[in-house]
Amino acid sequence: MSFAVIQMVSQDDVLANLAAARALLEQAAAGGARLAVLPENFAAMGRRDLAALGHAEALGEGPILPWLARAARELQLWIVAGTLPLPPDAQPQAKAHACSLLIDAQGQRVARYDKLHLFDVEVADSRGHYRESADYAHGARLVVADTPVGRLGLSVCYDLRFAEMYTALRAAGAELISVPSAFTAVTGAAHWQVLLRARAIETQCYLLAADQGGRHPGGRETYGHSALVDPWGALLAEQDQGPAVLLGQRDVPAQAAIRQRMPVQSHRRFSVELL
Repeated sequence: MSFAVIQMVSQDDVLANLAAARALLEQAAAGGARLAVLPENFAAMGRRDLAALGHAEALGEGPILPWLARAARELQLWIVAGTLPLPPDAQPQAKAHACSLLIDAQGQRVARYDKLHLFDVEVADSRGHYRESADYAHGARLVVADTPVGRLGLSVCYDLRFAEMYTALRAAGAELISVPSAFTAVTGAAHWQVLLRARAIETQCYLLAADQGGRHPGGRETYGHSALVDPWGALLAEQDQGPAVLLGQRDVPAQAAIRQRMPVQSHRRFSVELL
């Protein structure tokens, strides 16, 4: 029942990022993790050719998907592949999604989640504004999948601000929720930890929050503070900046006891529907 979140400071060199991620995944596997979560944009940060990258991967001509399958097989590790740009299945020329893949220990894709909420906002940092919708299409559905450490709900970064999504993941059976992210330094300092703890408390799930943490091409600075949060909202582990591996373990009886003593799911007086 062991898991890991991986913090990176990804740059615009895909092969260098994959080498850095492999070393961190090896640490996670050596520490006993059965599942590891990579951060958002783990393979590339700051590039303007995301569409071309995504199309190459979809056509089987890119390095990222074969690397993921090989790493999972060789390390016998389930991997939440942060995000990478991927067009819809069977539509390689369509606009890419910010896609989070779940890969099993045989290197097979178990699930795909396309980021629902795109970060189109104004931020008081050196960039000033972000428009993810310029590069990505919106996702359309929630995803929950079984893993060796429990039933996992998939989410990404800006999704964290939409509590109703996490409520719906819990209703779909989630026991853990992955949150690969690239929170800005400004918004992270203001909101990152309180959002993580709130989502964990509301859902009574473990949150596996793998963030980018440092400086990237184009002057972008990410907050870091990757974290493991338990179903009571307690912070189990945290890393401020720089590459790191955080290891944790799911306490199944303790989680069951929290849900039994405070059965918020059965007390809920409204339903959430994803349109």
